[in-house]
Amino acid sequence: MIKNTEPLAMAEVLGYLSKDDENLSELRAFIKKFIKITPKQALEMKKKLQDLNLIKLNEQDIIKLIDFMPEDVEELNKVIQNNNLDENERAKIFEIIKEFK
Repeated sequence: MIKNTEPLAMAEVLGYLSKDDENLSELRAFIKKFIKITPKQALEMKKKLQDLNLIKLNEQDIIKLIDFMPEDVEELNKVIQNNNLDENERAKIFEIIKEFK
């Protein structure tokens, strides 16, 4: 039974996978191909993005930002579905992303 759903970045998922379970080694290897930061960094980045308190930035968007780490406005617009962000909001987001690159 599913009690709760919460979006997780791929790096966060890696933090939940047991390192001792050999059955999950392929999954861990697959995820590592795509993640750009550690699980700890993903949690820190998530917290910082949430602390911006941008109404236009929802949980799913934050997770996508962590997973894709966009490098410019064009990539940001592709990652975030609701791209009604103004220049100041985009600048704040990029400032946080740059901290973790």
